[in-house]
Amino acid sequence: MPGGDGGLKQRSYWGDTAAIPAIAPVPLPSRADVVVVGGGITGLCAARALAGRGISVAVLETHTIGWGASSRNGGMVLTGLKLGVDTLVSRYGIELARKLFKASVDSVDTVESIVASEQIDCHFERRGHLALASKSDHYAQFERAAELLTREFSHPTRLVARGELRAEIGSDIYHGGMVDEASGSINPAQYVAGLARVARVAGASLHENAQVERLERQGLRWRVRTACGAIDAGEILIATSGYTGALTRALRRKLLPIGSYIIVTEPLTEALANEISPRGRMMYDSRHFLHYFRLTPDRRLLFGGRARFVPENERTVRESAEVLRQGMLEVYPQLRSVRMEYAWGGTLDFTYDTMPHAGSMDGYHCALGYAGHGVALASYLGTRVGETLGTSALASIPFTQLSFPGAPLGLHSGRTLFLRAAAAWYKFLDLVA
Repeated sequence: MPGGDGGLKQRSYWGDTAAIPAIAPVPLPSRADVVVVGGGITGLCAARALAGRGISVAVLETHTIGWGASSRNGGMVLTGLKLGVDTLVSRYGIELARKLFKASVDSVDTVESIVASEQIDCHFERRGHLALASKSDHYAQFERAAELLTREFSHPTRLVARGELRAEIGSDIYHGGMVDEASGSINPAQYVAGLARVARVAGASLHENAQVERLERQGLRWRVRTACGAIDAGEILIATSGYTGALTRALRRKLLPIGSYIIVTEPLTEALANEISPRGRMMYDSRHFLHYFRLTPDRRLLFGGRARFVPENERTVRESAEVLRQGMLEVYPQLRSVRMEYAWGGTLDFTYDTMPHAGSMDGYHCALGYAGHGVALASYLGTRVGETLGTSALASIPFTQLSFPGAPLGLHSGRTLFLRAAAAWYKFLDLVA
């Protein structure tokens, strides 16, 4: 049915392009220097780096390797952080702001380096990203950000006035844009499959369906009890991102799990694909309730956003698919007759200061809070923590230098009612901005 959802597949498009190899069940080792909880990008990159140092490491995943947002995201490998550089400077001062922003740029280099050195076939390309101004005053903010990035961060960007946008996007609804050529794209499922392979080659042991049920401190070591046995560990790294649960309650109270949803169209004609995205960039708009979109390697349009803040289920995926389709048609009315083929959702890990964090809490280590920039930042933080865990160099990672606030007034906000209230608030901000 043209433009409809007949035969809509409620699963990730990426999962149909890559088979993440099942990990053959093996007994848990009785001991490991480091146990990593979470088998996504953070955990796999950390395991690769740790094993490369000769450190014994076991990765414990509740579901299957890459099950969460690591393999189901939009495949955007972006510079920058969720917070703009002006906010970074006002909140942290210019010196720390520079280190934080540089880490975001280095994170794209980290992905590129891993892909090249480990020969991971995942369609990594650097075609840059285009931030789009949804309102005229948002473009004025881009102008100020571009000047600040050049003057204080030595990072070049290029402003695109509204009248010149057709060279970048086949849409007339935006008020201008800003291009950053350093960003890239990837097939996240193929990337995660490659990370799992190279982590195992490096010497890490990976364990699926190994939900951690309890962490017990025993002197200077840990006893990690799982659904398939127990393991004695020297250090623990929590890399559970948006799926952080009751196992680490104090950490969970510092996270806001946000639902994010994606639709993918049928393949477009070459002419139509070139019209809607002449340069093949990663694109996102400037709203709080944002949309992000890109072409896939086989010329489909992937279109995502915060259609619902609540985590995914069959009902919210179908409802969100229609919300996203209407958003897609606002941007690209020429796609009205194009059929949607895929729709799915997942959970992102936002923190209350909207910043990534790494460090120690209650005796264990953690790295998470990527706020939609997880492909790049999880690769960077996982790798850097793996390279420095147990050394003084761990403190040199700029995200370990940030205070890690919890929910306002000490309220735990993972509940659906709170998420719906937050969604309504952000929609209101978009209306009045």
